[in-house]
Amino acid sequence: MNWLADFAETLDQAAVGARAVPQLTHARPDLTVEDAYAIQKLSIDRRLDRGERLVGIKMGLTSRAKMRQVGVDQMAWGRLTDAMMLDEGGSLSLANFIHPRIEPEIAFLMGAPLAGRVTMVEALAAVAAVAPAMEVIDSRYEDFKFALPDVIADNSSSSGFVIGGWNDPSQDLSNLGVILEVDGAVTEVGSSAAILGHPLRSLVAAAAMVSQGGGRIEEGDIVLAGGITAAPALHGGQAIRTTIENLGSVALRVQA
Repeated sequence: MNWLADFAETLDQAAVGARAVPQLTHARPDLTVEDAYAIQKLSIDRRLDRGERLVGIKMGLTSRAKMRQVGVDQMAWGRLTDAMMLDEGGSLSLANFIHPRIEPEIAFLMGAPLAGRVTMVEALAAVAAVAPAMEVIDSRYEDFKFALPDVIADNSSSSGFVIGGWNDPSQDLSNLGVILEVDGAVTEVGSSAAILGHPLRSLVAAAAMVSQGGGRIEEGDIVLAGGITAAPALHGGQAIRTTIENLGSVALRVQA
């Protein structure tokens, strides 16, 4: 359907030009979740046509804090490309974003494919390593406001990510303390339990949701399990650090 491709182009160009656009559901109130995932794929396909490559997926809206912050009550997923990867300890330019925010995450590195209905034990068996991470989210919509189909179509607001050192995944990940610091001051405090009670539940959900779209999580993919705390806005000159108990830290600096 041409209107799906038109919406995909609108969102892709909004991301490329770092400019906000109206919610899709304002023009099409009957937009469904299925339509939204089709738009997301078409939009990402445009990036792949420009030379980017897929490196994994992100889960979104997996914590009550994030659901409350953005006013959405269901999980969503999006796609990660190599162009979205930021260097650990490196810098981020605000010129590439509209109204970026950042949130602490746990990242899984897949050692085997994963698809369909799986148990937490099966999900863990497919994980090669786990790391502290942060995701830069940046809705392409005006005022960072959207309905569920809007955010899904917009690649679940995913715009960038940074990953710390990889760790043994066999440790207990269910209730790890998490601290997000901005310029050395603690801004957010949380627990990995905020991710559906256990980060592996997010991986289980990811396998099922990606399969519903006809795909699977591949060996070598990175999976971001979901935001652990509310996501503060980014401003020029900030130094951002997330520390996760037993996993270490990951840092990023915002260019002045």
